[in-house]
Amino acid sequence: MIRDYRDTDWPSLWPLLHEVFRTGDTYAVDPAISEVQARAYWTQTPLKTLVFEGEGGGLLGTYYLKTNQPGPGSHVCNCGYIVAPAARGQGLATTLCRHSLDLARDLGYRAMQYNFVASTNSGAVRLWESLGFAIVGTLPGAFCHPQQGDVDAYVMFQTL
Repeated sequence: MIRDYRDTDWPSLWPLLHEVFRTGDTYAVDPAISEVQARAYWTQTPLKTLVFEGEGGGLLGTYYLKTNQPGPGSHVCNCGYIVAPAARGQGLATTLCRHSLDLARDLGYRAMQYNFVASTNSGAVRLWESLGFAIVGTLPGAFCHPQQGDVDAYVMFQTL
């Protein structure tokens, strides 16, 4: 079940975020981000934060949706997604992305843009492309991968 994030979800959400951020291989977030900073980044700055709650009540995934740029760019939104390691490979990221596309349309956005997708995150790149996103820009060596060094980052875009 996908639902709006509630403050009472934080104790379950923080470990998911912390694990992904700490590895430093997909998000342009300081791997040493504090819990307070992560909470603001994922749940307070975005317009909406949603969670995927499993049958037993545990959180299996999450995404945020926010306006990508203010003013003349405010018709374009941006999202970030995280799936719990135990829930990967089961189509949850696809479900979250499709949900976010529908929500973005419902909120009046006319496009969705991912600003900084690490080229080494090949599973995500394949998924986003399969759901209608195109790579519209390549930022050479812009992402400092902890094992592979400087790799490209993609800007991905879809008109809604």
